[in-house]
Amino acid sequence: MQRIIIFIALLFSIMSQAQEKPYYYQIPDTSTVYTPATVAARLVDGLGFRYFWATEGLTEKDLSFQPSKEARTSFETIEHIYGLTNVLLNAVNERPTGPAQQEKMSYTELREKTLQNIRTASEILKSADADLNNYDMVFERNNNRQRYPFWNLINGPISDALWHVGQVVTFRRSSGNPLPAGVNVLRGIKSD
Repeated sequence: MQRIIIFIALLFSIMSQAQEKPYYYQIPDTSTVYTPATVAARLVDGLGFRYFWATEGLTEKDLSFQPSKEARTSFETIEHIYGLTNVLLNAVNERPTGPAQQEKMSYTELREKTLQNIRTASEILKSADADLNNYDMVFERNNNRQRYPFWNLINGPISDALWHVGQVVTFRRSSGNPLPAGVNVLRGIKSD
């Protein structure tokens, strides 16, 4: 009898995990307290939600789409977004960003690492001791160090990443693969 109970409990556990949706399938629940850091975290979560759906279900045709010879392909744009999320993550971890190292990753790895960067940055911003005054954006290149306050992180890499996510959405539409139906950016949900 005990084995049957354990089996049923294990079965329910597996079923509940299978029904769990991936992070950024919808925007995570919000804090009930408005602080500079929780507002910044919400902005980052909005980026995560948009990025998740902009990159969900892309095909090789979508990834190689290039609107003109001068423009990036969708894949190159996604690589750029990854780099921007590295700058964000470095800033909230109070680490400098050095010269970009071009990592060769598959689309799946790139997407997963970008979403993880966004999620980790958001979680740091949601922590009780988060202080935007500590999260300067610092660039180190050729023995030169440039420091910018969090404000520049907002109007620089975060806004730039949002801009490029919009490009990915436009590119996927142009290659014949629009966003999945039911994605609602205002509410941060996808209706099934």
